[in-house]
Amino acid sequence: MNDRNAPISHRTVWLLAGPMILSNLTVPLVGAVDTAVVGHLPGPHHIGAVALGALIFSFLYWGFGFLKMGITGYVARSYGTGNERDISVAMLRFLLIGLVAGMLIIALGRSLVDFALHLLDSTERVESLAADYAYIRIWSAPAALCVYVFTGVFIGLHDTRMALVLQLVLNLTNLVLDLLFVPVLDLGVPGVAWATLIAEYGAAALGLFLLRKRLIQAVRQIAVRELLEAGAIRHLLSTNGNIFIRTVCLMFGFAFFTDQSARHGEMILAANTILLHLQTIMAFGVDGFAHAIEALGGSAYGAGNRRRFLRAVRLTTAWSLITAALFALLFLLFGHTIIGWFTDIPAIVGLAGQYLPWMIVSPLLSFASFQLDGLFIGVGHTREMRNAMLASTAGYILLAFLLQPWLGNHGLFLALVCFMILRAVTLGFYYPGVVRAIPARPELPGERPAGFTG
Repeated sequence: MNDRNAPISHRTVWLLAGPMILSNLTVPLVGAVDTAVVGHLPGPHHIGAVALGALIFSFLYWGFGFLKMGITGYVARSYGTGNERDISVAMLRFLLIGLVAGMLIIALGRSLVDFALHLLDSTERVESLAADYAYIRIWSAPAALCVYVFTGVFIGLHDTRMALVLQLVLNLTNLVLDLLFVPVLDLGVPGVAWATLIAEYGAAALGLFLLRKRLIQAVRQIAVRELLEAGAIRHLLSTNGNIFIRTVCLMFGFAFFTDQSARHGEMILAANTILLHLQTIMAFGVDGFAHAIEALGGSAYGAGNRRRFLRAVRLTTAWSLITAALFALLFLLFGHTIIGWFTDIPAIVGLAGQYLPWMIVSPLLSFASFQLDGLFIGVGHTREMRNAMLASTAGYILLAFLLQPWLGNHGLFLALVCFMILRAVTLGFYYPGVVRAIPARPELPGERPAGFTG
């Protein structure tokens, strides 16, 4: 029995989710090392420059997150039907988009960086160093976007161990080169940028190597005319355009939270930023099960297997809830200690502690939105996901403006938590339609009834 028809068990879920959780948790580690290596240089402007430069690329590449999410859904559904040719076509099309987009980013590089720095409006010294960082790192755009595609392909193929290998090579190479280029070779802020650039091209080369057989076969079998077929390209752009809009709304939601925090003053901004780090770390952990439902749900949907789909939903959601509860317990017991790791300024530690209860309840109120996001990406119902995110973002902004005059910063956190709840509720509204779209068929030998046991 091959993997696509094997029974879905708790072990199946963890084999997919576990590597993605480990992969996700290496991301903040690299950011911490970036900050630490420049933090020992004279003057705080070095830290600010790396933070500012990294922020530009976070927003830029997050906007291209559809390359990973989109290919994951396409590959998972094709994997469910056993259609290897569709997997090859999707892989080549997404790589083509990634390469073209990456070259455009390079071509527009200086203009993009200068515009972003103008919007961010920092000190002249910080902006100058941030520009040095960004002008170097911009050259890795094609590699970074191709790594997105390779990661999505591996998730769609239920091979998250290879996705983990790819991310570990990327992040550990970055980390080692940081330690070599800055403390040893004394390259300063540009050294951090060079470390990231080399790591991203190294990861892209590894992705090409790991998928070489599929890529060689695809290039030999698929004509350029088929690859560029107008109807398919329009459908791809439409589907991924919906994911792009969803991602922009999510980016805007967190940028809006930061902007509103700043309006409450520097102390509130600092405290809220630390608490938002807790939200991000939690999301990285719980998101492993969202990746699992992308793969398992997408392949079951593609195969037209409703029973398998429902079992995948129930098992991944149950483990997502358990993990969210563990994060809530972690923040309850050790939240003040964790806050102290981010800053030793007593006033900020105390202020963040006042709003810590929001981060304690947040995992339990957020996990469903992460799961449903992954599910809709896997099955390719991106129009519904776009509409749900647009409605949720509008509701969130309205609540933030209504609640802050009454509750202050507590009102801002309440609006953020409601944003997560709204995402889950609006996607949940569309969920029955997803299930109805899957034909009910007799259970295959070896399959188990939908449920949490097994």
